[in-house]
Amino acid sequence: MSTARLVSVVVPCRNEAAHVDTFVASVLAQRLPDGVALELIVADGASDDGTRERLAALAATDPRLKLIDNPLRIVAAGLNRALAAARGDVVVRMDVHTSYADDYVAQCLATLARTGADNVGGPWRAEGSGPWGRAIAAAFQSRWAAGGARSRSLSHDGPVDTVYLGCWPRATFERFGGFDETLVRNQDDEHNLRIVRGGGRVWQSPAIRSTYRPRESLAAFARQWLQYGYWKPFVMRKHGQPASARHLLPGAFVAALALSAAAALLGLGALPFAALALSYALAVLALAVDAAARSSWTLLPRLPVVIATQHLAYGAGTLLGAWDAWRHGRGRERFARLTR
Repeated sequence: MSTARLVSVVVPCRNEAAHVDTFVASVLAQRLPDGVALELIVADGASDDGTRERLAALAATDPRLKLIDNPLRIVAAGLNRALAAARGDVVVRMDVHTSYADDYVAQCLATLARTGADNVGGPWRAEGSGPWGRAIAAAFQSRWAAGGARSRSLSHDGPVDTVYLGCWPRATFERFGGFDETLVRNQDDEHNLRIVRGGGRVWQSPAIRSTYRPRESLAAFARQWLQYGYWKPFVMRKHGQPASARHLLPGAFVAALALSAAAALLGLGALPFAALALSYALAVLALAVDAAARSSWTLLPRLPVVIATQHLAYGAGTLLGAWDAWRHGRGRERFARLTR
């Protein structure tokens, strides 16, 4: 650690015994520029599946790995505790369920130097396994199924409103603060919104390469997007605005669908509900065909279900979160438990 520059890799983690050995090995094998060293700080959220014991054993054999506690068991708290322990002048966030190119950290450093941005990262690339996992990955990779999010574009090089994971000069946290521990989800989106609203820049580079492993079941995927939608209104309430207009659309659609369905059941006319449902079904089918053409046609039967699940779960979560944010100002306990 006596080289001129130190990079701190920070990782929130809970119950990852099946993946943690491979992950730690890949991080410690990163090809770094001359004069740069790396430390890996893992904030464990009270794992009870052997993860903590594996990390302790690995830390005993390599001084670059440091294990710290995250008693709150949420991502934002883990990140903040890792940041407090970090000694590097650059901080790179990583996730155990993502695999990384061996020059990932080097490309983060190069992009920071090239752009002078306050946060940089690569595109959010997904690869699934199993029939549902591959369909979820194909839908996930569709920028249009995600409402036009640039983070799904594998070729975009430029400013974005948010970026996958992140790499920051330490000065960014000194200027904009750490992560909001009241948010179980969307703490990264909120932090990036804070940066952009404060006059900073968030930059995406396709040279920063990683691959995310999405959920492999439709039920887990629905729970994930329900939580994403639920916590979004708390970000909006804090800042008085959404990070992007696309975050409002699923909630507005679910509300319109529910109201038109209620009107139809009350005998006030079924035409609005039928028109809305049919229009949405055609739109989902078009998105599914586009996603299948970009991935595999064998996924087409599952893609409409995956895309509709994502939209409807996110929208329903947004409406529920908006109610709780307005009525109570805090999230429900059941949504405060972060699950994979």
